[in-house]
Amino acid sequence: MSASQTSDVPTLLVKIFGKDRPGITAGLFDTLAAYSVDVVDIEQVVTRGRIVLCALVTKPASGGEGELRATVHSWADSLKLQAEILSGTGDNRPRGSGRSHVTVLGHPLTAESTAAIASRITATGGNIDRIFRLAKYPVTAVEFAVSGVETEPLRTELATASSHIGVDVAVVSAGLHRRAQRLVVMDVDSTLIQDEVIELFAAHAGCEAEVAEVTERAMRGELDFEQSLHARVKLLAGLDASVVDKVRSEVRLTPGARTLIRTLKQLGYQVGVVSGGFTQVTDDLQERLGLDFASANTLEIVDGRLTGRVTGEIVDRAGKARLLRRFAAEAGVPLAQTVAIGDGANDLDMLNAAGLGVAFNAKPVVREAAHTAVNVPFLDAVLYLLGVTREEVEAAGLT
Repeated sequence: MSASQTSDVPTLLVKIFGKDRPGITAGLFDTLAAYSVDVVDIEQVVTRGRIVLCALVTKPASGGEGELRATVHSWADSLKLQAEILSGTGDNRPRGSGRSHVTVLGHPLTAESTAAIASRITATGGNIDRIFRLAKYPVTAVEFAVSGVETEPLRTELATASSHIGVDVAVVSAGLHRRAQRLVVMDVDSTLIQDEVIELFAAHAGCEAEVAEVTERAMRGELDFEQSLHARVKLLAGLDASVVDKVRSEVRLTPGARTLIRTLKQLGYQVGVVSGGFTQVTDDLQERLGLDFASANTLEIVDGRLTGRVTGEIVDRAGKARLLRRFAAEAGVPLAQTVAIGDGANDLDMLNAAGLGVAFNAKPVVREAAHTAVNVPFLDAVLYLLGVTREEVEAAGLT
């Protein structure tokens, strides 16, 4: 029966709640089947062993409503369940235009922060149609299905709210595209890994302080990225090339990095990295983690020693965005279906170019400019922003 056919049909909302056990759903519909009713809608939730089962059905013909009510209540009583039956007309009211998924990450997720998010959704004119939990650890992640407001104003409103109430919020447009094949591209230093690779090289060259001073000048805006890159790499001149293997062994993956990549690959996503660091490390990461794409700067090595120069195309802020577009084209994925993850100002062009830009434990200027931010130390929390549940993550780890 179509929505238009049920719009004026008398219906009954049958609600069953109590202690969950096997067979409740089958038992309810076996009971209803005796009255030849049509099922219009069903929803069931089990929380800490308690079931709430709702069935919207057409009223029985020939005045059988009273008998149906009595039979359902008798069946429920026999199982020590409670039943409520409400009369009405037609199906659920249509959802408003503008539909979005709002994912909220809390560590922990408090009642106060949940109330604040719900209030902001209402203030934008949105309606919360459904809420369910995606994960309970290492963070609590819940998803709100919202209608009645367009995605962009809702995202703007909730981004402002999240920075004040201590939760991470992502807002993405609802639709089939969320389930389509996608491309995820991430920064490396302080995103995929916990380290800054040039600092690892500098430690072996004994010039950590000098490299840090150049980095600070770049952060103050006295040098652009390319200038700072050349200035720092110059300090590595003369270093034996054997240090590359030592640096590779010192690289520490961010917690959740392997889980993120493994799960994305199981889901059919393509995954890449772009880095202002060096191919001597990213090539190794690509092989170890099974990445589809990788691009970075290359340290020049001549006669077994670093020359203090880089070769090839410089991967800077603009270069990262350019590579995101290149990877998307090679993967056959529309740019709107890409996800970019990064932490620094040189990631901003890439984050803004992607369909979803995620600032991961980022500096304030990056958090404010990105579509959403993740401020927990687990990289796999990004999966929840894509609607992947913890159970699905664990299942991917078993295959």
